[in-house]
Amino acid sequence: MLCFRLFPVPGSGLVLVCLVLGALRSYALELTLQDSGKATCLYAKWQMTFRVRYETTNKTYKTQTISDLGAVTYNGSCGDDQSGPRIAVQFRSGFSWIANFTKAASTYSIDSISFSYNTSDNTTFPDAKDKGMHTVYQPLAINIPLNELFRCNSLSTLEDNDVVQHYWDVHVQAFVQNGTVSKMEFLCDKDKTSTVVPTVHTTVPSPTTTPTPRKPEAGTYSVNNGNGTCLLATMGLQLNITQDKVASVININPNTTHSTGSCQSHTALLRLNSSTIKYLDFVFAVKNENRFYLKEVNVSMNLVNGSVFSIANNNLSYWDAPLGSSYMCNKEQTVSVSGAFQINTFDLRVQPFNVIEGKYSTAQECSLDDDTILIPIIVGAGLSGLIIVIVIAYLIGRRKSYAGYQTL
Repeated sequence: MLCFRLFPVPGSGLVLVCLVLGALRSYALELTLQDSGKATCLYAKWQMTFRVRYETTNKTYKTQTISDLGAVTYNGSCGDDQSGPRIAVQFRSGFSWIANFTKAASTYSIDSISFSYNTSDNTTFPDAKDKGMHTVYQPLAINIPLNELFRCNSLSTLEDNDVVQHYWDVHVQAFVQNGTVSKMEFLCDKDKTSTVVPTVHTTVPSPTTTPTPRKPEAGTYSVNNGNGTCLLATMGLQLNITQDKVASVININPNTTHSTGSCQSHTALLRLNSSTIKYLDFVFAVKNENRFYLKEVNVSMNLVNGSVFSIANNNLSYWDAPLGSSYMCNKEQTVSVSGAFQINTFDLRVQPFNVIEGKYSTAQECSLDDDTILIPIIVGAGLSGLIIVIVIAYLIGRRKSYAGYQTL
């Protein structure tokens, strides 16, 4: 018998441990498989998104990001003498994801992953030329000691032609022994922290102060489709990263940063990359059919200590402006992606939709740039000061008038 643990989630009824964790609305899946004796045989928790590039009927190419899986159904097996355990997830219209596991004498393996998508789904793939099912198979052979939990919080990417798969916050154990998930963890290479040899000083160094980072240089980035420029962005970017309790500030150099992306009717992507930044994604979306906003930021980059820093958040709400206009904020503004990652923007102007002739449309300014509110404040302060002066003069005048009379 195969059993799944069901948990009530507010606003979602009973779901198969399909929980939204933290700020990430893209699926955070947690799955427990049980055998006929109701003993846990496989445990998995992971997050994943997909990017699929496809050809349209007008011979152009579009890229679709699949992060919201929609209604999800599940299947799986603890395995038997003929085959190993497997996880199977079905979502959207004809989409599926399968992970297979195998076992050796002292190890088990994440043997392979297959992802199938349906370009006949017009909602996900509008104007797709080649309609039908497509499957991407990825052999992995990740070997893990038996009775240890595999953990990989860092971002892992699988690429195969037109499909890019992203995985992070992965925790999985197949062939669970005695029905109890192990507390011993086997880390992926990206999660293994490098050992730093401490420097021994023969004298006590004088205290130093961390200099204030300079303002980053503003760069201009654009995305083109078959009809010309479809996205414009001008901004200075400063990244604030905290990892292992160490904070760092990084200014992006626009002269060594490249931009790519894609434009669709209701979403637009600006991707920046450089020698150290694998990708820094800004994903924009349309809401209420008349406004746009920054919905998602994803980043993966190499830090100076050799580690990889990866964060994703698709539940943001910044840079809101009407469609047909641009958003502008010259003063410093902070986009808080997570507790460990913030982006400071300077001299910002962005238009992800309805760009005409490669030029910005009329800008909606942020509240930080709006100086018109200072006028009533100054006038009000001036009037208040004048009233105070009049009251004080009146009180002094009355006191002097009383001093002219003597008591009989």
